[in-house]
Amino acid sequence: MVERRVNVGWAEGLHARPASIFVRAATAAGVPVTIAKADGSPVNAASMLAVLGLGAQGGEEIVLATEAEGAEAALDRLAKLVAEGLEELPETV
Repeated sequence: MVERRVNVGWAEGLHARPASIFVRAATAAGVPVTIAKADGSPVNAASMLAVLGLGAQGGEEIVLATEAEGAEAALDRLAKLVAEGLEELPETV
């Protein structure tokens, strides 16, 4: 299991538009990724409803994880996206 712990960089948290950006990026990662609040149960990061259901607020710590082999780069890109509150998935870390 590989994981990254990051604080949500979007001021409004993972709601509406930021959640949509994140879900598209998680889907594009090509590996199964989960997302959870630091003290919560993981959910599918490629599911809009699951991500919205987390209710993650700006500045709150979340955990991104995967069991896929060689997925460190994908998690690094997703972590950067979330931590910096970017508008799209960065091509490089």
